[in-house]
Parts: sequence; C-alpha cells; structure tokens
Amino acid sequence: MTRPSPATVLALGFLGGLLLVACAAPLIAPYGVNEVVGGNWSPPSPTNWLGTDNVGRDLLSRLVWSTRTTLIIATLSTVLAFLIGGAIGFIAGTLRGWLDVGLNRLNDLVMAIPTLIAALVVLSVLPSRVEVLVALMALLDATRVFRLARALALDVGATDYVEAARVRGEGLGWIILRELLPNALPPLLAEFGVRLVFAVLFLSTLSFLGLGIQPPATDWGSLLKENKDGLLFGVWAALIPGAAIALLAIAVSHVTDWCQEWTTGIGGRADHG
Repeated sequence: MTRPSPATVLALGFLGGLLLVACAAPLIAPYGVNEVVGGNWSPPSPTNWLGTDNVGRDLLSRLVWSTRTTLIIATLSTVLAFLIGGAIGFIAGTLRGWLDVGLNRLNDLVMAIPTLIAALVVLSVLPSRVEVLVALMALLDATRVFRLARALALDVGATDYVEAARVRGEGLGWIILRELLPNALPPLLAEFGVRLVFAVLFLSTLSFLGLGIQPPATDWGSLLKENKDGLLFGVWAALIPGAAIALLAIAVSHVTDWCQEWTTGIGGRADHG
C-alpha cells in the first residue's frame, strides 16, 4: 500500500474532521441553528468564536449545522449518481448492441441541457426539500457517471480475460462485479472525488440563488448568501463557506489521488497473464 504523503495525511485529517462535525453537529454546535445571540455581524469573542451573522446568530454554530447539511446532501446525491449511472453504464457497455446505442443517445440528449438550467426548471415546479434536491442532483450527475462507466466497460470488456469469462458462460453480474469493476475502480474513485466537490458547488449555487436549502435549515451556499452584504463593511463572514469549499476540494483531490495509486495495484490484472 502506498504510504500517504504529509499533505494527504492533512487532507485525511481535514475530511475526518468534517465527517465528525457532520455526525456530531448537535453536540459540537454551541447554539441552535437559528438562535440569536448577539448583534448583527459582531466581531469574534469568547462566546462567539467566529462572531455573528447578519441577524446576530452565532456564526460557528451556523457553520457546523451548514457543514452537516451540505455534506449529507452532496454525499447522498453522489453515491446515488454512481449507483444509477455506474450500473446503467456498465450494463450498456457490456451488452452493447441496440441497448447501448439507445441509452447513449438518451444520455447525450440529457447532457445537452445545462445542469443549472435543468435544476432551475425542476425546482420552480417541485418544492426544494432535501429528498428532491438529492434525487435531482443524483439524476443530473448520473449522466456523467454513465458516460465514464460505459467507456470503461467498453475498454475493459475488450480484454482477453473478459472474453474468456464470456466463453465460460459467466453471467452479466459476474462479469461486471468480478472483471469490470476491479479494473475500473481507480478512475471511478477519481471521478467520485470530482463529482462530490461539484455536488457541493452545485448545491451551494442553488442555495445562493434561493432554490436550494430553505430556512430554517442552512448549508454553505445559504450561509454565503446571508452574509454577502457584509463584505461591503469589511465583515469576512461570507468568506468562511467559500474557504470551506476550497479546502474540501483540495483535500478530496489529495485523498482521491492517493486512493487511485493504491487501487491501481489492487485492480491490476497481472494475475490474468
């Protein structure tokens, strides 16, 4: 197993900290998500470590609660996108024929629609509930995952050991799970990290536009929207969610690169030679 670099260790620690915050938000947050504890945009103090927001709520507590909401929705939507897009992509790339052509054309048609415009149209009709956001983000991201999974299935499916599995009479599930998936794992892990970061950005964009998470809940995008006017007065509250998104992207990039190096050795098919 590849030894992680110091930067990767820091990235793992940061992601682990975010996971802890997401899981233990009720225990970590000093105040309730909408509890007013001071004046508007008060500076940091012993009782409010990051100061207060535009209506006097504790900014640290809001950051903790918004981290939980953001990570839960982004992770659920990304996992669901990989389950849907990955499964359909592997099936299409393995079976090929008219099914592959039809699914690929349908996927191209959906991908031709800009994701933000599609989301704005859907959310103008449906309520911005958590389950709606997760399903919408997953379906939009599944098109990207489908394209990658199909390409990997076509590439790996042309190898000798997959052809040998077909000759032996192995079923579709066996070929996908035992032959295709182990060899497709490194690029899928890299894509998972990219899609997770994009899910966070997409959710934050929707919330910033007022179509994402609705009050009283909060996420990084709504936290940025609420405090953006403070930048005119030198208040840095709006920069906190932006910094969180940037650090998340850097940390995920380091960790996925390390995981990709590790799984390259595990997923290699030298044993078939």
